[in-house]
Amino acid sequence: MAFADGSLGEREVNLVADRCVELGLDDYDLSLAIKSGLSDGARLEVPDELSEREALLRDLIRIMAADGRLDEGEKRLFALAAAKMSISASDVERLIDETLKQ
Repeated sequence: MAFADGSLGEREVNLVADRCVELGLDDYDLSLAIKSGLSDGARLEVPDELSEREALLRDLIRIMAADGRLDEGEKRLFALAAAKMSISASDVERLIDETLKQ
C-alpha cells in the first residue's frame, strides 16, 4: 500500500518501520518487505480470522493516510483488498472512521 501512489514518503517509511517493530520484525525483515512491495509479484495474504483481516485493513488505512492525501491508486488497491477479504462496504466505512479518529 505504501507504494500504491508511486512514491514512498518519510511518514510512510516511518509508519511501516514502526509497525515492523510492533510485530517483532528487524531491519532485514523490513528490507524484504520493501523489496516485495516493489516487485511485480507483490501479493496480499488474507488472514483467516475476521479480527486479523480488520487489523490488516486498519494498517492499510494508516499507511494510505500517512502522507495526508489519498491517491486513486491507493483507494483502488484498498477497495480490492477489502473485497478480497469479504469485508462489506459498511464495515469498511466503520473501519475508516474508527481508524482515522485515533
